[in-house]
Amino acid sequence: MKLDEIKEIAKRHSIKAGKMKKAELVRAIQQAEGNDVCYETGTVDHCGQNKCIWRGECV
Repeated sequence: MKLDEIKEIAKRHSIKAGKMKKAELVRAIQQAEGNDVCYETGTVDHCGQNKCIWRGECV
């Protein structure tokens, strides 16, 4: 997913992207949605988030 698309999702959650890096921004979105904050943390094999929209980028 492109950064502009991620920033738009963040905006819908009232998250100000500022100078956040992509991974930080995705994790902030995950937290706002009440999901595990696991993007690019190396836990993809056992995170249990099979329907996560970020999963394809973690694998």
